[in-house]
Amino acid sequence: MGDAFIYAGLRTPFGRYAGALARSRPDDLAAAVVRGVVDRSPNLDPADVNDVILGCANGAGEDNRNVGRMAVLLAGLPVSVPGVTVNRLCGSSMQAAMDGSRLIEAGDASVVVAGGVESMTRAPWVLPKPAKGFPAGHETLVSTTLGWRLVNPRMPEEFTASLGECNEQLADELGIGRDRQDAFAVLSHQRAAAAWADGFYDDLVLPVDGLERDEGVRPDASVETLAVLRPAFRSDGTITAGNASPLNDGAAALLVAAENLDLGVAPVARIAGRGSAALEPQRFGIAPVEAADRALAAAGIGWSDVGAVELNEAFAVQSLACLDAWKVDPDIVNTRGGAIAIGHPLGASGARVIGTLAKVLRERHERWGVAAICIGVGQGLAVVLENVA
Repeated sequence: MGDAFIYAGLRTPFGRYAGALARSRPDDLAAAVVRGVVDRSPNLDPADVNDVILGCANGAGEDNRNVGRMAVLLAGLPVSVPGVTVNRLCGSSMQAAMDGSRLIEAGDASVVVAGGVESMTRAPWVLPKPAKGFPAGHETLVSTTLGWRLVNPRMPEEFTASLGECNEQLADELGIGRDRQDAFAVLSHQRAAAAWADGFYDDLVLPVDGLERDEGVRPDASVETLAVLRPAFRSDGTITAGNASPLNDGAAALLVAAENLDLGVAPVARIAGRGSAALEPQRFGIAPVEAADRALAAAGIGWSDVGAVELNEAFAVQSLACLDAWKVDPDIVNTRGGAIAIGHPLGASGARVIGTLAKVLRERHERWGVAAICIGVGQGLAVVLENVA
């Protein structure tokens, strides 16, 4: 058994809901990053890719029928390259990277493309089939963009609260107020804007369909502008459109491979630990806490060794809750912006944070880093990377 390494990471710019990528099919976005990350390794024969594993949280529209395999074919890879799709909702592409690394460590593969895609704009409405033909009553179209749909009536009601309501409950439980959430969100925009301005993302982002930069970054965001926004989920709540991640479209991919391969590029990070955790669905926002602790234990290190953290910012409140629980220095977290600014196309975000972390570790000359993500319905994932560049 050997170690699994990241050789390259690539993503599309993340588009706003109904924005610049609204006409871009998710399978085309996925194909673009799959082809792009393979091309980053000049000595890699595409036929030598053992598997393509893509995450997708929806799968109800143009991302149907195994978008991982569709991406292989649309990317022009040899038809002999297999592809599979995994779904762990927001953690889908991190799950893909974890699965790919396990294949390599077990000796079942040498080269894997792992990533994910989501078009929240193009997610379709669905119409359930009636139990019998010619129903007399009305039927309702159901949006598949985000959250619960077609809920099993046996599911406990407290489990099926909206994502926003779940995080309002978390804010109440932990006493994390609106001011602190807004300040966290502003910092996300400021850091993302600075990262784009100084070229940090130039080699991590593949322009597609006329979009060259993340569409949601607001360099002029301030606590004053966020303070005027109305609560989105409760009339007296703390969560607004300004301190939560938006709806987005985009794709991301990683080239995960064994050591000592002649790919024309050197590995940049070793996947040193993995962790998953679960708790009550309504408390999903803090599931990364235990997942990261498990990943660190698997890597044989502790929080005192960690020099950089990439935590997907689904909501400012859940991000702050995780940082408080870890007691980690906020100055090492999301130093190049987070999902509140960059965006959160569900199936792509896990690979985005891993790819960003690998580069941040090189930039900061740190050895160890943690990438983590919360997942609706009460789950969390985390990966520990070791900088080897």
